[in-house]
Amino acid sequence: MSSGYDPGTGFSRVINEIEETAIALLLAGMTIVTFINVVLRYGYNTGLIWGLELTTFLFAWLVLFGVTYTVKITANLGVDAVINLFSAPVRRVIALIAGAICIGYAFLVFKGAWDYWANFANLPQTTGRWFPTGFEEMKRSSFRGWYETVDIPHPAWLDWIEPLMNEGEEYEKIPRFIPYAILPFGMGLLLFRFIQAFVRIWKGTSTSLIVSHEAEDAVEDVKHMNAGD
Repeated sequence: MSSGYDPGTGFSRVINEIEETAIALLLAGMTIVTFINVVLRYGYNTGLIWGLELTTFLFAWLVLFGVTYTVKITANLGVDAVINLFSAPVRRVIALIAGAICIGYAFLVFKGAWDYWANFANLPQTTGRWFPTGFEEMKRSSFRGWYETVDIPHPAWLDWIEPLMNEGEEYEKIPRFIPYAILPFGMGLLLFRFIQAFVRIWKGTSTSLIVSHEAEDAVEDVKHMNAGD
């Protein structure tokens, strides 16, 4: 099964608690909004018109938080039948190569996520096709801070962002850069978690990026059921 995660320092424990709390709140939010919509639809023939869009965004946030969380606790499933044929030193080298590939992949996705989100937040995209070489020149014509979601209403307590992002114009719906912010944040966190996993393998405190011996653990779990045969 997964090897678990030891936060170690106090700061790491705080970050770990924030992550787990965020995942729980996102799941709870999806459940509550969906439940309310079902009650309104079948009980009162109405509903929250923005419910579906909100749960879609919450689910996207949950998925991206979940991806980084599984990397952190080494809970990703994988097939290790071939890897286990090699000796421990060779398996370590293979794990390091896999870790380096994952870091490279996460870096590319992080760059793409920033470039996609940047214009919605009135920020410059990066230059360079693969590796960021800097930031593009700011062009007001490319700003998309005025883009809104389809149905989610703009709450009054967010009015302070209107002069910053929308030249003082009122938002009727929540601006897209808010729910889309999970893209660079989630991919940046994923990159950080892969680097952490790579370091753990390098130091010898972990042996793999995936869960090992899933089949053996499952057999042990049900072994008592066949004890009388």
